[in-house]
Amino acid sequence: MKKIVINEIEYEVVEDKDNCIDKELLSEKITDYFDRFDYIFGDFAYDKVRLKGFFDSKNKEAKAINDIKNLDDYKKNYCSFGAKTFLLKKIK
Repeated sequence: MKKIVINEIEYEVVEDKDNCIDKELLSEKITDYFDRFDYIFGDFAYDKVRLKGFFDSKNKEAKAINDIKNLDDYKKNYCSFGAKTFLLKKIK
């Protein structure tokens, strides 16, 4: 299991398609807004990273739009085909 620490929060690297994780860039982009999420998904398009927070399906805050079980649908509907992507899971 690969781990990464960003802004003093430890994450497990669940997915890192095309080795795209840039710790310095993520340290700038991942704000305290993401602290409440169990997962952070990122995709790169046109040299920019987009981030989205997801909850574990068992989390009471999970809704269809941010439930990790719907990640594949999110990728199909909102990510460019072949985009570099990553998924981080917060280690509690």
